[in-house]
Amino acid sequence: MAVEASRPVLPRHVRMHFDPHRGAWALLSPEKVLWPDEISLAILRRCDGRARVAEIARDLAREYGADETEVRADVLAFLQDWSDRMVVRL
Repeated sequence: MAVEASRPVLPRHVRMHFDPHRGAWALLSPEKVLWPDEISLAILRRCDGRARVAEIARDLAREYGADETEVRADVLAFLQDWSDRMVVRL
């Protein structure tokens, strides 16, 4: 379950890869290729196993000039969804 204290990380079987033909980043996992949008990519890049969800949300809110409470809710929902897909570990 994604909570503010979670320290999300990409599992060993998942990696980010830049596809020069599409000019886009992909998240590669066995039998899956996901194409994150700009905001998803900003979250995924911070999933290093050290940063807590609350810290990730705070940084993103500052970077995008958005309300931290709303960003935190969006980040939690995103991470829970991608954890359910088994491409992020909480």
